[in-house]
Amino acid sequence: MNIYTVGQINAYIKNMFSQDYLLHNVTVSGEVSNLKYHSSGHVYFTLKDESGILSAVMFRQNASRMTWRLSDGDKIEASGSVSTYERSGSYQLYVRSVKKAGAGAQHEELEKLKKKLAESGMFDPMYKHPVPKYCFRVGVVTSPTGSVIHDIRQVGARRNPGVEIVLAAASVQGDGAAQSIISGIAKLCSEGVDVIIIGRGGGSDEDLSAFNDEALAKAIFDCRIPVISAVGHGDDQSITDMVADVHAPTPSAAAELAVFLFDDFIKDVNMHCMNMERLMTKRISDRRDTLRQMALRMDALSPGGKLKLQKLAYASRKEKLDVLMKKRLDGCRNRMLIYIEKYKALSPLEKIGHGFAAVTDGKGNKITNVTDVKPGDMLRLTMREGSIYATADRVEERK
Repeated sequence: MNIYTVGQINAYIKNMFSQDYLLHNVTVSGEVSNLKYHSSGHVYFTLKDESGILSAVMFRQNASRMTWRLSDGDKIEASGSVSTYERSGSYQLYVRSVKKAGAGAQHEELEKLKKKLAESGMFDPMYKHPVPKYCFRVGVVTSPTGSVIHDIRQVGARRNPGVEIVLAAASVQGDGAAQSIISGIAKLCSEGVDVIIIGRGGGSDEDLSAFNDEALAKAIFDCRIPVISAVGHGDDQSITDMVADVHAPTPSAAAELAVFLFDDFIKDVNMHCMNMERLMTKRISDRRDTLRQMALRMDALSPGGKLKLQKLAYASRKEKLDVLMKKRLDGCRNRMLIYIEKYKALSPLEKIGHGFAAVTDGKGNKITNVTDVKPGDMLRLTMREGSIYATADRVEERK
């Protein structure tokens, strides 16, 4: 009798599972229980029905592709393969994909539609319109008897009673609801509102099916007026929410976005008035400076202005000539005084002024030597104040 180890037995059983073609690709329906999202990203749970239970695991790579989150009690259809975990010797379902049971086909169609609209650019933020800061007419597409319009009017009255709430009554559930909402959007566009709110309260997937309509999505995308979607509560998100310009979690939150506070409006108006006054004052000052410059330019180009400029030019030249002439005269005067002083030093009169006299004979000949004079000659002694006539009594020659 052969003896086998536990590992050998587990490996043999796993090999049996791997050779069974049916278990390679199988879809199991059941209710989710013992659900655990592990920190590694793997998802562990148990599938159960009235006849038994089956352990299941979805690895992180497959779990990351899911567009919704599993919960205990969910009825699902899990596709994958059945194999054993050698270490524990237990078999389990290795899940590759999951869809909700019963609603699986509908869910797949919805995902296909979302993918189609996303590829066409309807969800792209670059095409979304910003909500105006001040909306004086707010259009609402919703049921006239529901709580949505009541909540929106209540929030509007609290924030700003002066904002007009325009209702476009529409069916928000059942057959024809999508077309009713489209008609409401068209009506509000023709009435010239500043923003449109499409709203309804929460509900099941079936209740919200009208807001996953392709024609409605196209109408919202083509709308020239910003659209705020407030469909459902919490995690419920429809195609309408995705294609709208702004998604609000509740109708009340949508009203908060659409209806501006009156006090903030007054503050902004006062601020704009101050800015306009400042800009107008600056504009007037700039225009005055421009006119002043143009007046000066016109004055300079006029005949009178040209004469004035000529006079100023002549006055400037005259002033320069006066300065140059005075400088020239002062220079000449200084040189003349120097020459005068030099000539004074050489002048006979200057010498005579110190007690000397110029001696000439009777004929006016200059006498420079005593040998030129004889006793009895007439002499003329010219001094500073006049002349003295004398006769030479005696002539002595200095030895």
